[in-house]
Amino acid sequence: MQFISAQQVDQVLEFPLLINALQRGFASEFSMPARQVFPLSTAGSDAFALLPAWTADLISVKAFCYFPDNSAVDLPTLHSSILLYRRQHGTPLAMVEGTRVTCWRTAAVSALAARYLARHDATTLLLLGTGALALPLIQAHLSERPLRRLLLWGRSPAKVALLQQQVQQRFPAIEIEICTDIKAGCREADIIVAATGSATPLLFGADIRPGCHVDLLGNHSPAQRECDSVLLQRASVYVDDRRNVLNEAGELLIPISEGVFAASDIRAELAELCRANRFARQSDQEITLFKSVGTALADLLCAALVLQQPYFS
Repeated sequence: MQFISAQQVDQVLEFPLLINALQRGFASEFSMPARQVFPLSTAGSDAFALLPAWTADLISVKAFCYFPDNSAVDLPTLHSSILLYRRQHGTPLAMVEGTRVTCWRTAAVSALAARYLARHDATTLLLLGTGALALPLIQAHLSERPLRRLLLWGRSPAKVALLQQQVQQRFPAIEIEICTDIKAGCREADIIVAATGSATPLLFGADIRPGCHVDLLGNHSPAQRECDSVLLQRASVYVDDRRNVLNEAGELLIPISEGVFAASDIRAELAELCRANRFARQSDQEITLFKSVGTALADLLCAALVLQQPYFS
């Protein structure tokens, strides 16, 4: 049994290799029971979760602990590990550090959804958020399309400036601007990616221009959301997994409770997009929205790809 570190995950993964592996995996046969999230206290948000999945070749389970107050004691808020087994006999194969896998697969899923939902001529991306996902998200989307312009927004000016510097070093040809007004940024963006975990809406349907693709991935709480209900009403809505999203995502659950959106309004989930493997957007004026909360299958596919690389053969 191999033990694969976060550093090793970063050494062997790249885009678009991972994006294409996810496309093939979501298009194939798999089983993915509902993930189990266990609150660890009644007062706080501490939680422990288990995410199982299996394919014809592999079985996996990701276990993670989420302690949002850890930042106060200078510790990571998320600790995660993925176990991989052979499907045929259940033989243990590897334990893979799960936090970096989560960053890589989340960014890859975002770019994969945009492959089917964003306009082919999209050139400007607005990114909300400066956390660990920010740079992988930019790298993943740039591997999919020749974006010419990035708009970066975050609550901390210092973090936004640092992200701008990091991206400019890696992609010197792209135009990068710091966005201080989200509403103004929405008027210019062809693709908007929100990775903030905001408790209240940052994106409003009235501000989103026709033809925009919106990707929401920062919130996992039924009582919170990164966009308002108007955006759900204006957009064609897609999700990574119906069951998980309808259990966890306030972006859909709050409009459903208001009676302005229904679960049946979801156009498709990621596996259906990948199996069809064709452009899903109906027109250049259509607003598309993709909501993801993360899936065990994406964890399995990403960890499996790590294990397949020559470094571990």
